[in-house]
Amino acid sequence: MKRIGLLSDTHGFIDPKVYPFFENCDEIWHAGDFGNMETADALAAFKPLRGVYGNIDDQKVRSVYKRHLKFRVEGVTVWITHIGGYPGHYDKSVKPWIFENPPKLFISGHSHILKVIYDKKIGCLHMNPGAAGNHGFHKVKTLLRFVIEGDRIKDLEIMEIDRKQ
Repeated sequence: MKRIGLLSDTHGFIDPKVYPFFENCDEIWHAGDFGNMETADALAAFKPLRGVYGNIDDQKVRSVYKRHLKFRVEGVTVWITHIGGYPGHYDKSVKPWIFENPPKLFISGHSHILKVIYDKKIGCLHMNPGAAGNHGFHKVKTLLRFVIEGDRIKDLEIMEIDRKQ
C-alpha cells in the first residue's frame, strides 16, 4: 500500500497547509509548474518526490525532471505529464500514445482546475489536482491525497485552501 499526495502548479509557492495534509503520505507527486528548484527541493526534503516539469519551469527544473514520467506503483501503471488534457479532450502531445497503451492512472496539471474523471473508453482514471500555488486565475488552492493498494486506487481526498489565507 502506498499513500500518495498529489499537487500541481505551485508556481514557486508551497502553502504551509500542504505539509500536514501530506504528513502520512509515502510519496508526493507533482504534475508540473514547480516554479523553481527551491520549491521542488523543499517538497523532496519532506517526502520522496516524483514530478514533471511544466511550461513555466526553467532549465534548472527541466534538467532534473522530465516532461513525461511513466512508472508502476504496486499494480497501477501511472503516467504524469503537465499538459495532458482530460478524457474526451486529451492534448495532441499525448493523444496518440494514451490510446495505444493506456495507463491505469493518468495525471496532468496546467489547467488549474481540479478534475477526477474515469475514462471508460480506455479504462483509465484521470486526475488533475488543480493548482496549489498563488499564481493563476483559481480562487481556491487544491490538493489530492489517495491510496494505491494492489491494482486499486482508493480513498481519494481533496483539500481546498482559500487563496486569501
